[in-house]
Amino acid sequence: MGQEYNNNADKMNNVLSRIFTAIEESKEEIFEMADTLQRECARLEDKLKGVNVKIKIIIAEVEKLEKKEKLSRRVLVDVSRDFSKHSEEKIRSAYEQANDLQIQLIIKRQEEEELSRERRDIETLLRNTRSTLERAERLTTKFSVALEFLEGNMEDFSNTITDLEQRQMLGRKIIQVQEEERRRVSREIHDGPAQTFSNILLKIDLCEKLMGVDPERAKVETASLKQIVRNSTKEIRKIIYNLRPMAIDDLGLEPTLKRYVEDFEADTGIHIEFDVIDDLVLEDTIQKLALFRVVQEALHNVHKHANATKCRISLQQDEHQILLKIQDNGIGFDVKSVRMHKDGGFGIMNMKERIELLNGNLRIASGDGQGTTLTAVLPLQHQEGYNE
Repeated sequence: MGQEYNNNADKMNNVLSRIFTAIEESKEEIFEMADTLQRECARLEDKLKGVNVKIKIIIAEVEKLEKKEKLSRRVLVDVSRDFSKHSEEKIRSAYEQANDLQIQLIIKRQEEEELSRERRDIETLLRNTRSTLERAERLTTKFSVALEFLEGNMEDFSNTITDLEQRQMLGRKIIQVQEEERRRVSREIHDGPAQTFSNILLKIDLCEKLMGVDPERAKVETASLKQIVRNSTKEIRKIIYNLRPMAIDDLGLEPTLKRYVEDFEADTGIHIEFDVIDDLVLEDTIQKLALFRVVQEALHNVHKHANATKCRISLQQDEHQILLKIQDNGIGFDVKSVRMHKDGGFGIMNMKERIELLNGNLRIASGDGQGTTLTAVLPLQHQEGYNE
């Protein structure tokens, strides 16, 4: 029996060793890809800065030419009023200068339009490159988790599995989720408000120049600038709210969830029935945040994957536990075949870990065409177990 166990252990070690090698090689390829994408992002950012500088210079040149062209037209009007007062040379010179300035102005405006088009193309390419880089970074994170898992003590494989499940895996997942959240917030700020504020500065420069040249266009640009600021403010508030719903500390779980559900319903058109059965009294902030994040992730999945039109969320509590249930009328899925979302997020896995960290459990029932029911149960007396 002992020999059979050793043989099986050796076979398992061989299999794991091969898996380890394959993952290591794939990880290196993804790292190289991520490095290439990072360099490409840096190159595009530098190119974008250069184009913005050129646009600023062109705008100044156009402004100067407009003033000169306007002055030349005045001279031409004066000459045209009485040809007898001016020499033929002066008349010809006035016409030629006015014509030359008009041509220069047309050329500069075309250059400005071409640079603006180039800037839009670079911005689109930069967004796509950053998106690809983000996916590559998520893959390297997953490969790193897998490698850390395989680098454990293979001689006592079953004990290692148990130990990782109970301690190391959850610890790594917490760190990983934190890092992914930081990376997500960093990219949201970089691609959202940071880019917007750069555009705002350019818009302000343009408005300042247009005020004395083309007041009507200046008004249009100012209105556009106001809308950009409004959108940016809304985006920043959304980022802050997603980081931590501050209302959960002041108002409690139920009002915060109700507000989030109302916003979700307004944004997606999915009807949400929200029920809180009996009086909900939950003092533990960690528990409240865990339940809020589970609802947030579950509704994200409903919107993105379920193709549902209705969803019901219920919360009930007794003296021992709190029960959260989320049901939708969507297309459903095969629960056994789902380990991670295709977009790279941990999804179901992440929700389970949040609840299990608090000594609770999460169950999902679903099937093709049957909708999905998620049930999370948290014991009210969990703090000691969690702190350990």
